[in-house]
Amino acid sequence: MTPSRGPAEEVEVAGHIVRVSNPDRVYFPEIGATKRDLVDYYLSVGEGIVRALRDRPCMMHRYPDGLAGDKVHQKQLPKGAPDWVETVPVYFPRFKRTVRELCVTDLAHVVWAVQMSAVELHPWNSRRADVERPDEWRIDLDPMPETGFDRVRQVAAVVHELLDELGIVGYPKTSGGDGLHVYVRIVPEHDHGDVRRAALAFAREVERRAPGLVTTAWWRKDRDPSAVFVDYNQNARDHTIAAAYSVRGTPTATVSCPITWEEVADVEPAALTIATVPERFARLGDLHARIDDAAHDIAPLLAWAARDEREHPEAQPPEGDA
Repeated sequence: MTPSRGPAEEVEVAGHIVRVSNPDRVYFPEIGATKRDLVDYYLSVGEGIVRALRDRPCMMHRYPDGLAGDKVHQKQLPKGAPDWVETVPVYFPRFKRTVRELCVTDLAHVVWAVQMSAVELHPWNSRRADVERPDEWRIDLDPMPETGFDRVRQVAAVVHELLDELGIVGYPKTSGGDGLHVYVRIVPEHDHGDVRRAALAFAREVERRAPGLVTTAWWRKDRDPSAVFVDYNQNARDHTIAAAYSVRGTPTATVSCPITWEEVADVEPAALTIATVPERFARLGDLHARIDDAAHDIAPLLAWAARDEREHPEAQPPEGDA
């Protein structure tokens, strides 16, 4: 890393020079964190953030004026990108067009994204080798408005127990907000629709095991406000959530941070920020380092899905957003 003098700085990373303009621009007014602080954070967790993003279409959540300004959801790669920045073409049937999304292959891509005012990085659950066949199943534990994090902890314990019964290894992380995510590597043999069906079947089994704690109701108005919604729809095509190690656009710059299953019982998500995660990463390394060691078959979950669809055809949610 080689800073230069003057209002802009040059960062040497992964064999590239990234020019960082306005490094002193404050992105997080509440804590005074700047654009350069954001660059330094991502450099400190480089191995982890690249592993989370590598070869996936990636949407950037950009804050050109910091958190005090508007957020831009950037799918199409911005104009003026260096020629070494890699992309992946993604077709959007709704708009009948193909866009080229950022495709991170090394840490220079992440630093360049920050230069383009990206704070959050949201990858697809599939890779560019076959965008239509996900290799990642995402379990999103999303607390409803009247739900505390203790209830999320309770539901996470049920999720862990059920994954163990299935012989599946899940990798938990905080969401950077009020929830918890669990990621599972899967064999990329199914399309997004089937992965979503599998995720719904799993969510309904969690709901059966934790009645009163969990909801899978499609319409928000039908959800118990004190329950945890297991958001299976995060596995739908083009639905993305913050990557492991992504900073979130919160006043204190919280991080969607990998944790161990043992930590679920007492982790305080608000304590995991750009100020604290670098030391944790230096001490523990990437807790998702082995996530690619094994890919799991979702056939048992698809069998559950077929059973549920057969027995309760009226209860199947539509495609799209609730």
